[in-house]
Amino acid sequence: MWCLELLLPLLLIINDASCQWNVWIPRDISAMTNSCVVIPCTFMYPSGIRPYRGIHGIWYFGQPYPQLFPPVVFKSRTDVVHESYKGRTKLLGDLHQRNCTLLINNIGAEHSGRYYFRADLGGANMYTYPDFAELKVLDQPNIDVPEEIVSDESLELTCYAPDNCPDLTPEIQWMYTDYLPDPEFSSSYLEESNTAVLSNTLTFTPRPMHNGQLLGCRVYYPNTTLVYERLISLDIKYAPRSVWVNASAEVMEGSTVMLHCEVDSNPHPRISWTFGDQELLWDTASNISLILDDVTPANEGVYTCIGDNGYGMMNTSLYLSVKYPPREPTLNESMTVLEGTSLALHCSTQGSPAPTLTWLKDGELVGTITADELSVLEIMEITPQGDGQYRCLAENEHGRASSSLNITVEYAPVLLEESKCTVVREGVQCVCMATGNPEPTIEFYLPDLNITINETDGRYNFYTHTDGHTTTGMIKLREKGERVDNGGPAVNVHCSIYNMYGRESVFLELQQEKKYMMAVIVGTIGGVAVIAFIIAAVRYVGHNNKKENGNPRQDVVLENPALYYSAVKKDKQNLRKKVLKTELLGSKFNSILEETTGEDGDYQPVGSMAGLERQELNYAALEFIGARPREGALGRGDDGSNYTEIKAK
Repeated sequence: MWCLELLLPLLLIINDASCQWNVWIPRDISAMTNSCVVIPCTFMYPSGIRPYRGIHGIWYFGQPYPQLFPPVVFKSRTDVVHESYKGRTKLLGDLHQRNCTLLINNIGAEHSGRYYFRADLGGANMYTYPDFAELKVLDQPNIDVPEEIVSDESLELTCYAPDNCPDLTPEIQWMYTDYLPDPEFSSSYLEESNTAVLSNTLTFTPRPMHNGQLLGCRVYYPNTTLVYERLISLDIKYAPRSVWVNASAEVMEGSTVMLHCEVDSNPHPRISWTFGDQELLWDTASNISLILDDVTPANEGVYTCIGDNGYGMMNTSLYLSVKYPPREPTLNESMTVLEGTSLALHCSTQGSPAPTLTWLKDGELVGTITADELSVLEIMEITPQGDGQYRCLAENEHGRASSSLNITVEYAPVLLEESKCTVVREGVQCVCMATGNPEPTIEFYLPDLNITINETDGRYNFYTHTDGHTTTGMIKLREKGERVDNGGPAVNVHCSIYNMYGRESVFLELQQEKKYMMAVIVGTIGGVAVIAFIIAAVRYVGHNNKKENGNPRQDVVLENPALYYSAVKKDKQNLRKKVLKTELLGSKFNSILEETTGEDGDYQPVGSMAGLERQELNYAALEFIGARPREGALGRGDDGSNYTEIKAK
C-alpha cells in the first residue's frame, strides 16, 4: 500500500546538517466508518541532538500543545490514551527510523479531525510538529457529480472509496443503472500524499427523461458486513421539450377566456404569452395562465406561448375564434341614375361565422345568396322597373342585421295605353297618361285652332294629376265639332309629354265611336217603337168601344159584362207587360247616363254607352171614368168584381 522502504532511504539521504524539526504526513486522509486507517508519518529532528534514553512519540487529537491537554491518541512511553482510543491505536513505524506511522482501528465519526505528532528525544528535546493530518471518517462513499448536467451531452460520474486500511480492500458497484442508455464503467486507483483512493466511473448520455432519476454507488468490503451506499438524484438541464396550451377554442363575444400554458424544461423557463408582436404576460415558472375578460372580435387571432430557459426555446400557438352576430352591413349611398346605367351594389359586413348575404328589392329576392362577408349585386342597363329600395340582409346562427339604399331611376317620358279621346254627354274628353322621372309635363295641342292647352278655358276644361312618376292630363271639349261621314264628332287633339330627358307628341284617336253611335241609334229606335205600340194599343181599345156602342160619345151599356171585362182585362195585362218592359229599358239607359255624367253632371270616366243622351219617354195611359151598373143587375161579377162602363175620352 505504501512503499515505506522507499520513503525512509530518501529521508536518510538528507544531510544531517541541514535537518530541522520537520514532519511529513498527509494533509487529508479518509476512511470508512467502522473500518481502519493508517496515517503515514516521517519526522526529522536536528542532527546535533542526541536522543536521551531513546526516541519516543506522542499523537495528539485536535491540538498540538500539551499544555492545552489535547486527547492523547497514542503514547509510546505508556498505554495511557484517551478513552475513545483505548485498544484502537497502534504505532506501525519505528521511531528510531524516524517513522511515526499510526494505525487506528474501528474508527467512528467522532474520530474525524486533526492529528498532530510530538517527538520526545529526552530532556528538553521535545517538539510538537505544527503540520497535521486531517482525517475524515465517511459513512458513505463520495460521488463526484459535475456542477451542470446537460441533456444529450456525455456525462461521467465517479464514485470514490478510500483504501487506507491494510487489512481491508474495498469494492465499488453502481446501482439503478438498468434504465440508462448504454452505460459504461471504468475503475482506477489513485495514490496521493501517501493515501490511496479507489474510484469507479460511470459514463452515459443523459436524456430529459432521466431528470430526477436516482443513481447509487455501493462500497463494500468482501468477507465483511461493511457496506456503504450513496444515492443521488440526477439534475439534468434541458431545453423546453414540450409546450402545452389549450386547444384552439370558439367563444362567444363578451365571454371570459383562460389560456393556459405548461412548459416541460429544466430549469424552469421564462414563459410568455404573445398576441401578434405584443407580449401580454410573462413569468418564470413551469406554467402560466392568461385571462381575457369580455372578449371582442379584436381578440380573435393567434396566441403564442413561448418558453425559454437558456438551454433552448420552444413555442406553441392556438387560435381563438370569437363568434358574434353580423354587424350592420355597409352599402353604397342611395343614388339617382339614368335609365340604361349599369350598377354594382356592394354589401359588406362582419360576423362569425361568416354570414350569408341576401339582396332584396322591395321585399323580393334579387340576385343570389352569398356566404361571405362581401356581396356585389350587378344591375346591367337598369330600367325604370329597377327603381326602388334595395336591402342587404346579413344572417348567421347568432343573429341578423340589414341595411338599405334607394335607387331612383330617371328616364324620358313614356306614353301609356290609357291615353285616348272618348265621347261623353257634354262633348268629347281626351285623356293623356305618361310616366317618367322627373314627372313629365303634359300639354294638349289643338292644331285646328293652333292652341296649346295647359289651363282651363271656356271651350274646354283642363285637369292634371300626378301619382308617383305617372302624370295624367285631361281636357273636355264642350263642343263636339263637325260631323264626319259616319255621324261622329271630328276630333283632332295632340298630346305632348316631356321632361329633362326627352319630349314626345302623339295624336289621340277617338276610340269606339261606331259602338257608341250604334248604342244611341238602337236605343232611340227601341224607345220610339215602344211608344208607338202603346199608342196603337190605346187606339185599338177605343175602336172596339165604338163598334159596340155605335156612338163613342154615349155611355156604353154592356150586354155581357163579365165577358167584356175579361177581354179588356186581358188586353190591359198585355199592355202593362209592354209598359214594364219599356220602363226597364229606360232604367238601364238612365244608369248608363249616370255612369257617364255622375249624379251632379260633372265629368266621370267614359263608359260604353257614353254617346247616348237622355231621351224622354212618353207613356200612354187609360183613364177610367166612373161607371154605373146595368139596370136590373146586381153590379157585381161571378169573381166579385165591380162592373164599370168604359167611355172614350
